[in-house]
Amino acid sequence: MIAMLMPSWMDPEFLLNWLGDWALWGTAAVVFIECGLLFPILPGDSLLFAVGLFIAHGTIDVPLWLACVVLTVAAFLGNVSGYYIGRVLGTTLFTNPNARFLKPKYIEQTHEFFERYGPRALVLARFVPIVRTFITVVAGAGKMDPRKFFVWTGIGAVLWATGVTLLGHALGRVKFIHDHLESALLLLVLVSLLPMLVEFVLAKRRGHGKVVEGVETQIEESIANDGKH
Repeated sequence: MIAMLMPSWMDPEFLLNWLGDWALWGTAAVVFIECGLLFPILPGDSLLFAVGLFIAHGTIDVPLWLACVVLTVAAFLGNVSGYYIGRVLGTTLFTNPNARFLKPKYIEQTHEFFERYGPRALVLARFVPIVRTFITVVAGAGKMDPRKFFVWTGIGAVLWATGVTLLGHALGRVKFIHDHLESALLLLVLVSLLPMLVEFVLAKRRGHGKVVEGVETQIEESIANDGKH
């Protein structure tokens, strides 16, 4: 069902079979492009997962550690290139509301995401399609400190590229997952939303805590004022 709703080049199983012996390097290229070259409509998550699954079954004949290293480096370098694109060009590319990919609303949504979560947005954004493509442009346009950027984007690259690939490898040993790749990819989408869900819950709790503190302050001020009278 999922494959029917997307073009063949968005189907990770089709892509990896088409790439053959170049599957790992083709995936690295896709990850690099999606993370840094302002082309957000690519199957990054699902490709990483499928690479891990294919390695588990020997379809891709490379060591798992090598795949994790190559894909993590691709994700990191992609973000670095996006950062410097943003640093040099700012957001001047996002001016046409009818553009196919570089829509102004994308940069606005990404900016709001960055404002809400701060530097750790570079980690969380890895698991959010479209946002992970443009978050680095926003960081570059905002002249974020390069050292801080490299640290946070490095952490995100490891958690995303290595983490999703290892997840695919682990689940690829499960016969049901191997026989139902489309269901596994749907599961991946749900799993990829977990970091955002956790952050949302924590943010709600922090907001609740601020409300409680505000109420307590008002009560203390009220008691103090009553005492004066």
